[in-house]
This record gives sequence, C-alpha cells and structure tokens, in this order.
Amino acid sequence: MVEEFKDLNYWAVILGGSSGLGLASAKKLAKHGMNIIIIHRDRRSEIPEIEEAFEEIRLCGVKLESFNVDAIQKDKRSSLIQQISEILGEEGKVRTLVHSIAKGNLKPMTGEGPILENIDFQLTLDAMAISLYDWTQGLFQAGLFAKDARIISFTSEGNKKAWANYAAVSAAKVALEAITRSMALELAPHGIRANCIQAGVTVTRSFQMIPDNETLRMHALKHNPFKRLTVPNDVANVVYLLSKDEACWITGSIIPVNGGEHLK
Repeated sequence: MVEEFKDLNYWAVILGGSSGLGLASAKKLAKHGMNIIIIHRDRRSEIPEIEEAFEEIRLCGVKLESFNVDAIQKDKRSSLIQQISEILGEEGKVRTLVHSIAKGNLKPMTGEGPILENIDFQLTLDAMAISLYDWTQGLFQAGLFAKDARIISFTSEGNKKAWANYAAVSAAKVALEAITRSMALELAPHGIRANCIQAGVTVTRSFQMIPDNETLRMHALKHNPFKRLTVPNDVANVVYLLSKDEACWITGSIIPVNGGEHLK
C-alpha cells in the first residue's frame, strides 16, 4: 500500500463521516497516510459501534479527531473550525474536504399525511447543499486549505430523475452541483479544486430511509452492466483518486461512479 500522504501533514475533513460514503472515504484516505477529522451527528446509543470503526482508522497509523456535533449550525461550525485550526497547528493543512451530509426531507407532495412544505425544502437545501459552501468558506477564510486542496461532495441520479418523495433532496443535489461548479471557477486561483461524485445506488443508512428504496435497488441491478450495486468502497476509491496529485486537472466535474448504471 502506497502511503503517499504520509508525513505531509495533510488532513481530510469529513462532514458526515460516521457511516456510508463518508466513513468509507475516511478509511481509504487513512490507509494512504492522510490524517482524518470526522464531524458527525449520531445518537449516544450508536457511539460504541462508531468508535469501533474509528479505531480501525487509527490503526492505519494516522491521527484521527472526531466531533459528534451538528455541522450545519453556524455557531457550531465556527467553533469547530477554530478547534480544527488548533489541531492542525502551523504546519497542518486540509488537503481534502468531503461533504457527506445526508439530512434531507422525504415527504410526499400529496396525500393525507404531512406533505412537503417550503420549510422542508429550505432545511434540506441548507443541510445537503449550502452547508458545503459554508464549510468551504469557513476553512478558506481561516487559511486552513492546502495550496492544492480538493473539495468533494456526493450527488445522485436524483439530480435529473424524479423519484416519489425525493423532491427536496433532488433540489438539493442540483444546488450542490451548481455550487460546486461555481466554487471550481472562483476558487481556482487559490489552488482549490471542487468536484461532485454521482454515486450509483448504494445501500447505506440514508438510502434505506427513501420510501420504496427496494424498487430503486432492483432497477439499478437490472440496468447496471456489471449486475451489482455500487458499494461505499467504490466511491471511496474515487475520493482517494481525486485527492492525489495526478488529479489536479480535474475540477468542476460531476463524475459518475456507478459501474455504468447511468448508461441505460
């Protein structure tokens, strides 16, 4: 295993890194020598299992700091960035920022129960799209990014396709991609690259919360050329690739990581 990030004092900040794509990305980057900061929001009862996963990362010989805090709240974010600055010290820099926050509203637009309202769109957009910009600006203003930093977030086919109960999340994915393109353009003079990974259908905790997710799963299996679903490690591998020096000329892109699931 090549540890190309070892001894460079590079750090990855993973927003939503206690499970799914975020945790897989943290593990992959740690195996290649990158220090890890994970910000997550989980119940106290879930912490023992999460700490076991974090211990796997520490066994890679890297530094790991974690915070069980709501990353979306402005005051909490400001405090966290100050703490991150202290952890990094004068020499440490954030090479990779991974946005894996999955906090979206999955209400339907019609029906007898609660339906999707304006505030549901606002909260979902703030958590799953605008928070990427907020964190990028916070780290940028604090001078914590490396001179060749990478910003990576996760979108889905819901950026173009309509799924029942997915309207708020779909709107957030489109906004996330637009924000990413604009950051890629305006932050390029500062050495910052920004890209979205469009992951295929991946059975994560957040995916299992989507109503009728089994139908989405079966549709993906039917149309995937390799006849399997995407797994978190598939996505984590591309997070690692985008973090490498050789990926410096990739920015402002929406990159499908789905084994060709989008082809038919």
